[in-house]
Amino acid sequence: MQSPNNDYNATSKRGWFTRFLDGVEWLGNLLPHPITLFAVFCLFIIFISGIAAYFGVSAVDPRDGETVIKAVSLLNAEGIQRIVTNLVTNFTGFTPLGTVLVALLGVGVAERSGLISAAMRGLVMKAPPRLVTVTIVFAGVISNTAAELGYVVLVPLAAMIFYGLGRHPLAGLSAAFAGVSAGYSANLLIGTVDPLLSGITEEAAKIIDPAYTVGAEANWYFMMVSTFLIAIMGAFITDKIVEPKLGKYNKDEASIDLSDQSSMDPLSKQEKRGLIYAGLSVLVLAGILALTVVPEWGILRHPETGDVKGSPFLKGVVVYIFFFFAIPGFVYGRTVETMRNDRDVIDAMSHSMSTMGMYIVLVFFAAQFVNFFKWTNFGTIFAINGAEFLTNIGMTGPIIFLFFIMVCGFVNLMLGSASAQWAITAPIFVPMLMLVGYSPEVIQAAYRIGDSVTNVITPMMSYFGLILAVAARYKKDLGIGTLVAMMLPYSMFFFVGWSMLFFLWVFVFGFPVGPAAPTYYN
Repeated sequence: MQSPNNDYNATSKRGWFTRFLDGVEWLGNLLPHPITLFAVFCLFIIFISGIAAYFGVSAVDPRDGETVIKAVSLLNAEGIQRIVTNLVTNFTGFTPLGTVLVALLGVGVAERSGLISAAMRGLVMKAPPRLVTVTIVFAGVISNTAAELGYVVLVPLAAMIFYGLGRHPLAGLSAAFAGVSAGYSANLLIGTVDPLLSGITEEAAKIIDPAYTVGAEANWYFMMVSTFLIAIMGAFITDKIVEPKLGKYNKDEASIDLSDQSSMDPLSKQEKRGLIYAGLSVLVLAGILALTVVPEWGILRHPETGDVKGSPFLKGVVVYIFFFFAIPGFVYGRTVETMRNDRDVIDAMSHSMSTMGMYIVLVFFAAQFVNFFKWTNFGTIFAINGAEFLTNIGMTGPIIFLFFIMVCGFVNLMLGSASAQWAITAPIFVPMLMLVGYSPEVIQAAYRIGDSVTNVITPMMSYFGLILAVAARYKKDLGIGTLVAMMLPYSMFFFVGWSMLFFLWVFVFGFPVGPAAPTYYN
């Protein structure tokens, strides 16, 4: 029997940061179930919107300087009518819902056939644990090129990898989630978010200089270097902070049967042959997809401009996820005889849907809250007033970017969409910082840091519910506090490390953030 004195000594050896995270987890877990919490939030938004509208809470739209954006009440007859008539469409129109479910239909086939397990074992059996962690975070960062791929595929897969290696599955989940979400803007390639943000930046810059243009490649150099920083920092945080705090995993904590994820035996000859055939099917699918995009006459190019930008190809990423998992999954299953006919495929899809019950219920209430919040104009009003507060400080040196990044991170807690947040704040910050002497390209690079680092600690992030549902598979009593405490170190360290890289890159070494991107605006 352990003495109380030994308990005290064990506690005293725990670092202050670990104790701080324990406190965050304890406070967070005092909150009710996430589904209940979102339901309470909905009622709160309805009630507070009536008060805000009564007192005339408003903000002036910075895009024209004249339009007054007022708080809208949901507590009056018109608001209640809007709630009643849109309750169903709020749920069915919630973008992550369809994306997640369609993608998981394909992933379910690959998982049930054994393809994911075999590929996972083949990939990590001989890799050192630290290399596995770095690889997962790095894969999470570059997965942003394919939009939702990281959230839907990599996060659950990372948890499976860690469990198969005898490590805590939630540590793997947190590593992937950090790469995908907290490292959202970093990438080796120019992704779909680059032209979106640069277009908004250009329009804001034209308030000062009507001839100014900002290209999609404006931040490419800085974001490419950021990819390696995020991968290294993410792996360090996972191995040194998150996983030690989680401790040894007890499979009795799981809410699902983990027996089909426990095997990490070497691949058999039949499994290797299945992986080869599955790989060949991937190459065939990739070749077919290339024919629809690479040639100028490709049917998945933009029907009017002929470009890839804004094309059906970029808008249909979830379809590719479905086919690139379902078809190779079936090919692998036929080869190793885990799948023989269409009934097996249907059973696999049904099984994947049966594990998403809590997520679907959570999405119903989360979708209502997100839409209620948008209808009230609270997000826009808070963003404008917060941005104007920073403007009124009157700072002119590079240190203003530290506060700018902090404000962007704070606003991101309420406005989860990168484009929506930048559309509101860019018309204030871009002209203001241009007049101080900084280029729109540098301003946009700083914004992307703040927009990324707090993604993992806000329930307003569209895929937060999915991550919570996946984590609950491995810890049945997991609450929001546990997830936030687990991800908080990534937000804190990424904010500090990424901001330091920004200041060193731009103001110490004087490197451009992108091709032909100036640092200063004259």
